[in-house]
Amino acid sequence: MIKEVQITIRLLILAAVFVAAACSGSTTSNAVLDVPGSQEAPTPVSSIRNFMDDLGRNIEVKGEVRRVVSLAPSVTELVFAAGGGDRLVGVTSFCDFPEQAKGIAKIGDTMNPNMETIVAMKPDMVFVSTASQVEAFTKTLEQNGILVYVTNPTTIDGVFYNIRQIADILGTTDKAEPMIAALRDRVGKVWTKTRPAEKVRVFVQISREPLFTIGRDSFLNEPLAKAGAISATVDVETAFPRLSKESALVLRPEAIILSDSEDNREPNEVFKDSPAVKNGRVYRIDADLISRPGPRLVDALEKLAAMLHPDLFKREE
Repeated sequence: MIKEVQITIRLLILAAVFVAAACSGSTTSNAVLDVPGSQEAPTPVSSIRNFMDDLGRNIEVKGEVRRVVSLAPSVTELVFAAGGGDRLVGVTSFCDFPEQAKGIAKIGDTMNPNMETIVAMKPDMVFVSTASQVEAFTKTLEQNGILVYVTNPTTIDGVFYNIRQIADILGTTDKAEPMIAALRDRVGKVWTKTRPAEKVRVFVQISREPLFTIGRDSFLNEPLAKAGAISATVDVETAFPRLSKESALVLRPEAIILSDSEDNREPNEVFKDSPAVKNGRVYRIDADLISRPGPRLVDALEKLAAMLHPDLFKREE
């Protein structure tokens, strides 16, 4: 079972909160200490920069950000893509990509990080991925002088924006921009091929029993669209809704995407007579690729497009 979606599902079952992402932007200013009576030139004591995170919170950064902690696998991947992997001093036990992430000190899991461990690491900033994390941890962290920045991309462009924003914070823009350009190029190549194609109506099965899928607020809707598909549940409220079998029965998808895990390797029984099953259009994809709104969402896009439109990508296979 994919880790981040597991967590999301648990949150849904517990009636926890999903919050949509929001605004963006950053400004920069320099603070200068003017010493009364001094004949020397004013001495710059800090560079104050302001960033707006994905919840629209203004984050005032004073000086350099050298030590950071990530509270989600997707965030860890964003930090590495931004060229700041060497700034990470703590990650969750779920953070397993890239390979270097496995060697970074662990601070607990995504929903149960050890606050004492994090504070002891003396990070300049903690990157989190959801509003629920902010509500739970911000007060403790900020009381210890630790900044909290929320990433919550809901589109591929949102992923690119987050990579650039993190790079601006860390001062690694020269490393991030080539990465963003390469990812954007890969998205463009897929989109050029799939744009004229007829859209395949798909059902994304996150969990077989109970039956969970993606809804209106999921970050997967845009990658699916660029892969030449449309989610059969795109109008269902929330990001990862649970469906009744009666609701699922009438969907009759043309293809089914399984988020590959031990308990999710077959379509739910309700789809046995669907066009997808009858025509053998059931596909499995690495759960991490479609559960982490990070740079590997482009990998997911490429794989989905090749699965759903094999004729368009035949030469590359």
